[in-house]
Amino acid sequence: MGKRSSIDHLKWWQNIKNHRYIRIFLFIVLGVITYSLMVTNIIPETLEVEPGVVAEQDIRSPITIENKDETDQLKQAAYESIEPIYTTKPRYVQNQIERINDIFGTIRQVQQENKEKSEEAEEIEERLEEIYEIQEEVDELEPELEEELELLEASTPDVLTIHEQLERVRTIISQHTSQDLSDETLITFLETSEENLRLAQETTTSAIHDVMSNEIPIDEVENARSQAERKVIISTVDSSLYRAMIEMARFGVTYNYLLDESATEQAREEAVESVDPVMIREGQLLVEEGQMITSEIYNNLALVGLLDDYGVLYPYIGLGILVIILISMLGYYLNDANTSIKKNNTHLLMYVIIYTVTLLIIKLVSLTHLVGVTGMTYIVPVAMGTMLMTILLNPRIALFTSMVLAIISSIMFNEQSSGVLDYSHGIYVFFSAISGVFFLNKSHKTMRILQSGIFVGFLNVLVILALIMLKNGQYALVEVGMHVMFAGMAGFLAAVLTLGLLPFFEAGFGVLSTTKLIELSNPNQPLLRKILLDAPGTYHHSVMVANLSESACEAIGANGLLARVGSYYHDLGKTKRPHFFIENQMKIDNPHDKISPQLSKTIIIAHPYDGAEQLREHKMPKEIINIAEQHHGTTLLKYFYHKAKQDTDREIQEEEFRYPGPKAQSKEAAIVGIADCVEAAVRSMNKPTPDKIEKLVKKIITDRLEDGQFDECNITLKELSTVATSICETLYGTFHSRIEYPEEVSEKEEAKIRKEAGERK
Repeated sequence: MGKRSSIDHLKWWQNIKNHRYIRIFLFIVLGVITYSLMVTNIIPETLEVEPGVVAEQDIRSPITIENKDETDQLKQAAYESIEPIYTTKPRYVQNQIERINDIFGTIRQVQQENKEKSEEAEEIEERLEEIYEIQEEVDELEPELEEELELLEASTPDVLTIHEQLERVRTIISQHTSQDLSDETLITFLETSEENLRLAQETTTSAIHDVMSNEIPIDEVENARSQAERKVIISTVDSSLYRAMIEMARFGVTYNYLLDESATEQAREEAVESVDPVMIREGQLLVEEGQMITSEIYNNLALVGLLDDYGVLYPYIGLGILVIILISMLGYYLNDANTSIKKNNTHLLMYVIIYTVTLLIIKLVSLTHLVGVTGMTYIVPVAMGTMLMTILLNPRIALFTSMVLAIISSIMFNEQSSGVLDYSHGIYVFFSAISGVFFLNKSHKTMRILQSGIFVGFLNVLVILALIMLKNGQYALVEVGMHVMFAGMAGFLAAVLTLGLLPFFEAGFGVLSTTKLIELSNPNQPLLRKILLDAPGTYHHSVMVANLSESACEAIGANGLLARVGSYYHDLGKTKRPHFFIENQMKIDNPHDKISPQLSKTIIIAHPYDGAEQLREHKMPKEIINIAEQHHGTTLLKYFYHKAKQDTDREIQEEEFRYPGPKAQSKEAAIVGIADCVEAAVRSMNKPTPDKIEKLVKKIITDRLEDGQFDECNITLKELSTVATSICETLYGTFHSRIEYPEEVSEKEEAKIRKEAGERK
């Protein structure tokens, strides 16, 4: 096998890959690349046009914005269109009737007060006349009468004249009404009788009630008073009282149909709120080619920002914020998810390169709109990136990246969109990217990759048809066919690019893909041929270990193919001194019988590290090297340890006869170590039976577990039980019982038997 140099073997990368800031630097590079490839798609478009010129092209709005001037005009028109709202005030009728009744009540009160004073004055006058008559009969009044006379003269009440009564009435009613009632009317009511006063009150209040039961606007008050005047029809009173009643009726009638300011204002506010904002929608045609640019159109162009550079920095700042959010989320996920990228900066660099290549292809395809072929941008093979990530890294990483690529694509493909985002391409890229992940997840074979391309193309077609139907536009059959054709080609192109780029990433980053593992398992590989020729027993042992470890790994969901290939190379170090290992000692003495246990220990313990060194020299994948180096972990060489204790009286430490490690770091390395020990032990058994095999396998796994050999890998007790079961089942098939055939009888013995039989006859 030719030597292969990956980036992990380059000195400059070895010097910086574990630097504390290298991950931050790679994510910054990722952000810069993303921003650089997207920035040309968000540069604001500006036009050099003037009112009165003819538009040279169709101009559409790049944004959705409200035309506030037109909206305000519509709101003002709606406000002014609402007529004032008038309402009838039923309480006004009652108020006016109560006012009239108060006036009549005041007149009665003044009449009654004056009447009482008149009667009291008459009584005093009568008593005075009696006293005067007594005084004429006698020369001098008695003291009692003289005192009474003085008292009566002093207490005689003043009876009010009619004008004084008028003033008294006005004094009382001035708080409730104006001076609209004439003196003649009030005097007439003051001089009339109680019966006529009651009749006047009933007649006027009835007329007022009848008239004010209807709506009376302010400008109709005079007509209403005329109606009240006509309703005062009575012939049993004199003319002066009749005129007073008419004046009182006219005075009592007033407007009751008034402007309701709150209701009017509320109706106007509702009318204003019902006005929809005048919006200029994204993609709206502002001016057609050949159309005259009027002042209104010019204002609209200015409103959407097509005439000046105001706020030109905002799109760049917005894109920067978006890229920071995307890269931050991506960085958080990649550092948090339990994948190889979490700790392996080489894999992170590979992710950055795949991501960058994918973005470059997306950018290149986005420029095909300049060709003018309908639907050509849908040929973008974005699934290539996610398929490579699925094969080389992890499906979960590919799924998360699909969302990021969809957002980026919605901006990169906005050249044919009136806005910054093209949601159609964003949705299309999202489904195209994740479809390759789903179909490719369980197998990475070449045929599977080609099948994934077909599946991606099929799903692309479905998505395109769905988008066309959702838009509900007028599409010609040829146009639909072009969209479908390019979408289908995108899947095929993604598969071809994946197959073409895969070897470069595998070689450049030392990625151990399924294809590479199959290549390494070829018996014609130089290192495998070296094992076969130099240590045939070790080769046979490695094949047996491969069978055991592959089935066990697949039983717990680990990489069975990696375990098989790792098993082929795990004892490569034995080729350095093959005859010191028992499986290669055919018809020769065991050399360990002639050397000390310490020397034997040194030779045996060296083989994992000798093999790892040879693998490194041949630029073998790191996973294979790790299995070779870790399959013995820090286990104890029990045979030579006990032999050393028997050969000397001094205390021998176990650490002297233990492998230096490291312990198994992966499930595959742990299982290969178990299978290696089990195969050697079973091979040395005399007449192995299923019970013996099962007990032996469980004992070996238990001993390794108690010895802490699985402390540094994430294998569980349940998985160890499954591994034991799988290994036993494989061994049962290998060491099954065979039928004992009878020994063949030689020709001489057969002739002798025939002779003896003939003699007996």
